[in-house]
Amino acid sequence: MNISHNNSQSLRLLTGSFAGQLLLSVLLFCLAMSPAQSQTAAVPSAVESSIKQSIEAWLKGKYKVDAVARTPITGLYEVRLGTDLIYVDEKAAYAFIEGQLIDLKNNRNITRERTEELSAIQFKDLPLQLAFKQVQGNGRRVMAVFEDPNCGYCRKLRADLVGIKDVTIYTFVLPLLSPDSEVKSRNALCAADKSKAWNDMMLSGKAPPTASPSCDAPIAKLKDLGRSLGVTGTPTIFFPNGKRLTGYAPMAQFEKMLEENNKL
Repeated sequence: MNISHNNSQSLRLLTGSFAGQLLLSVLLFCLAMSPAQSQTAAVPSAVESSIKQSIEAWLKGKYKVDAVARTPITGLYEVRLGTDLIYVDEKAAYAFIEGQLIDLKNNRNITRERTEELSAIQFKDLPLQLAFKQVQGNGRRVMAVFEDPNCGYCRKLRADLVGIKDVTIYTFVLPLLSPDSEVKSRNALCAADKSKAWNDMMLSGKAPPTASPSCDAPIAKLKDLGRSLGVTGTPTIFFPNGKRLTGYAPMAQFEKMLEENNKL
């Protein structure tokens, strides 16, 4: 089953990740502390119907719920979609998916939001001299973004940014994904117009000119910066209040985040 990116690319709940292990520990603790409910008892039809409706609406009708079953934890239900399982509360307002707590009604990843809050930075301490600057409109809203030249979601974000008004974008090039990411990054950073070279490459696939051997692009410093900030994937966006967004968000959602996180 291939769920869309916004609704998680997979519905596998427990992985080898720390988040998955932590969730498993929480569930086992709840199991030990909660009154057990019978897994064989039928789920009330009203509860089953409500859960199916909520999950299928969240999945935008792309997938159907095959079954709803009780779990040993009171108030927690198993939802099966093909061979994938997710766990929801009785009202299907929240779900555990891939070790993440999801607010289904508002399509919010609560775990990610809390993690990003805990990993906030001091925006004023960013070495903006390592980034190239792009101003659109009056530039009143500010953001910094880390991008890899081979990152598909970075290209998608870059295309969205073209349509966003009144924003100042600081782009930190961070070659992480492929052996040639560093070569492409260096060529763009050594171009006469870094912003144009980067945008041309990300938006239309036009490669920048090969950098002169004498050009000293700050690739090592950018990698050190990424490590110091805990940037392990691209795109990663930082806002003036220090909060970060890891990964791509749809344009309407991103525009809202940009506005809210520029209110200091």
